[in-house]
Amino acid sequence: MVDQFTLDKRRVRRSFDRAAATYDRVAVLQREICDRMVERLQYIKYEPQVILDAGCGTGYGSGQLRKHYAKSRVIELDIAPAMLQASRKRQQGWKQLLPFMAAPAQICGDLEALPVRDGSVGMIWSNLALQWCNDLGATFVGLHGALENGGLLMFSTFGPDTLKELRQVFGTLDADAHVNRFVDMHDVGDALMQAGFAEPVMDMETVTLTYGDLAGLMRDLKALGAHNANQGRARGLLGKGTWQRLQQNYEALRRDGKLPATYEVVYGHAWKGEKKPAPGEAQVIKFHR
Repeated sequence: MVDQFTLDKRRVRRSFDRAAATYDRVAVLQREICDRMVERLQYIKYEPQVILDAGCGTGYGSGQLRKHYAKSRVIELDIAPAMLQASRKRQQGWKQLLPFMAAPAQICGDLEALPVRDGSVGMIWSNLALQWCNDLGATFVGLHGALENGGLLMFSTFGPDTLKELRQVFGTLDADAHVNRFVDMHDVGDALMQAGFAEPVMDMETVTLTYGDLAGLMRDLKALGAHNANQGRARGLLGKGTWQRLQQNYEALRRDGKLPATYEVVYGHAWKGEKKPAPGEAQVIKFHR
């Protein structure tokens, strides 16, 4: 069903294509979250033969994966061709430092229509890409199908408190969809279970970035490709008066001389078991805060 928060995938692709050249300059949080995910791999005793980096962006994560899993084949998937091109340029640098490291294969495609054969992947890794899916439940079903039995899904995404300040100040101006809708951690866990994943483990943390002014936040979002792609977005640019009111309302949130931008980061991993739980069958989800 299409509502005001349904994402226009063509706009999503265009936004990330345009941001490919600027993404790495501002993706501090994205790299930090990726590094924290990599740290968690030391507690997971598993050596997949094939890893799919689903929503690879400019390739920072796939580089970390290839260092951690030197014997594994890594496949990059992204919706934006320019992001894959930027990753290829990054791999050239990796090749000079680590000549034994094989370059990843690449697929241009959408997480919601995964173009890989069922049961062909040992691990699916996805850092901050699932929030760009319209139907998370159906996406998890597709990821589950792509994994081999005993395979691992490991991901991060954003929760409902992400950009809550921006959502709050826009809400004082109109009822349009200016900020994406993000799924609660518990609903993400339920969707994993419904898709047939076993032993899901979920946790979250809150990260607050600070800015000198609202324009700085908006520039970073644009440079990341995080444009408003909601169907219910207002068409056209903000008028001068609207922008001034938005700035004034955000100023009320200033603390210690800085404007906050909150991100609720949700982490999860789960395994593909031998069978999907029967209707009504109990399965425990481990949540950590």
